[in-house]
Amino acid sequence: MSALLSVQNVSVRLGGRLALRDAVLDVARGELVGLIGPNGAGKTTLLRTALGLLAPSSGRVEVDGRKAAPGRVPIGYVPQRHEFAWDFPISVENVAMTGRTGRLGPLRRPGVADWKAVDDALERVRMSDLRTRPVGELSGGQRQRVLVARALALQSPVLLLDEPFTGLDMPTQELLSDLFLSLAREDRAVLMTTHDLAAAIYSCDRLALLNQTIVAAGAPRQLAGDASLWTRTFGISERSPLLRILATAA
Repeated sequence: MSALLSVQNVSVRLGGRLALRDAVLDVARGELVGLIGPNGAGKTTLLRTALGLLAPSSGRVEVDGRKAAPGRVPIGYVPQRHEFAWDFPISVENVAMTGRTGRLGPLRRPGVADWKAVDDALERVRMSDLRTRPVGELSGGQRQRVLVARALALQSPVLLLDEPFTGLDMPTQELLSDLFLSLAREDRAVLMTTHDLAAAIYSCDRLALLNQTIVAAGAPRQLAGDASLWTRTFGISERSPLLRILATAA
């Protein structure tokens, strides 16, 4: 499988602090990869660098063989929910349409193909019946599905997800988890940060353990059986209950 997203020895400094150090990670076409690590490990930094929003101090990020830069290669991105202005007076379908900005440009009005992309995206997240509702009236799970629809409307081969399951009920988690896996099977490269280790182990094709650098990447059950990788990533002791939980998944 060819890598659609390639992180090549990337280091990033934020405010003089080293947020990423020599990170190496490839995400192939057809693959769902879970990016796992403690708070402050650099997960969101890695996603924003892949989007071209942060410039690495060394190394390189390539998307579909081209250097990452805003607008150069459209990437579907689902931010954490708190990063969106939910009190802005805009409907569900118009939020989804903002995902087409990378293809429309600043001046062109949406055409038939753009609205078809929005229709398809809303259908996939099961929000078609709420398309005209103001986003401020939505529940937390519905809001998350709108952000996913916005990313899907771009119709990019690469999808980046930043903690997409946080605060969601189980039915919505299952709906989105199944959707992300099906999107990967449609020859997309999907990279997802998550704190839900159990879900990541059972749904992702590979896991990448991150703490400033990529500690390890591999099949979930393979990594789950190596306690040393998790102690290095999370700074936990060998007596941590987490290791006992992981051992049952190995």
